[in-house]
Amino acid sequence: MSEQRQITVITGASRGIGRAIAVRLGARGHNVVVNYKRNSDLAEKVVAEVAMAGGHGIAVQADMETVEGVATLFDTVAGEYGRIDNFVSNAAASAFKNIVDLGPHHLDRSYAMNLRPFILGAQEAVKLMDAGGRIVAMSSYGSIRAYPTYATLGAMKAAIEAWVRYMAVEFAPYGINVNAVNGGLIESDSLDYFYDVKGMPPIESVLERIPARRAGSAGEVAETVTFLLGQGAAYITGQTIVVDGGLSVVAPPFFADAGPELVLPPRPTRQPQRA
Repeated sequence: MSEQRQITVITGASRGIGRAIAVRLGARGHNVVVNYKRNSDLAEKVVAEVAMAGGHGIAVQADMETVEGVATLFDTVAGEYGRIDNFVSNAAASAFKNIVDLGPHHLDRSYAMNLRPFILGAQEAVKLMDAGGRIVAMSSYGSIRAYPTYATLGAMKAAIEAWVRYMAVEFAPYGINVNAVNGGLIESDSLDYFYDVKGMPPIESVLERIPARRAGSAGEVAETVTFLLGQGAAYITGQTIVVDGGLSVVAPPFFADAGPELVLPPRPTRQPQRA
């Protein structure tokens, strides 16, 4: 008897990190539910990429900003498969504005788009995880650091990480692990959009301060999510895994701003011992 395919639901999977996760899981043989809001062409392209990688996929149109959209997504999944193994909450959106410029509608939308669908989605996912499962929420380094125009999204990401801890405890008796992946500067349309905000410093000025000296890739984040959904992470729950090239551990004064006396030397090598 062949091994049962893992069934994984990914919100906001038609592009960026969601797409990368879908294709990685396709290579692992998953049945991937590619959720999207409006671009059916992109979603169907991801489904095709999942199939080419060795998995199987379906595209499901549902707006995660609405309560009805979350219900539609999981009603469709229940009708198609009757169960799931993994839920990856990836869809996100925000207005990038200073706090004093935020209106009530910005606050309401940030909650409705970023936090509420994770909570409601997790509730629905648990009902379909008849043999245990994994839930992973996508976060960002704005959850632990403050920088211009990111308050609404960063605060929601911080709340997501708190919910992950509470869910991990409550869902553990069901055999369900809950974790978050906190990405730093990851190459994506969202990153380009953020650094196009008027007055934002050039991204190059940030990259030179990251210990890894580069932005991360969507594929690198996807690899971390894939690990958390795999057997090797069976004893990891309630955690936030940071994927940021060391960005969140550095602080001023930065090595990049230091004088020549403090420039880091080339990697030391071991000298051969004398006979």
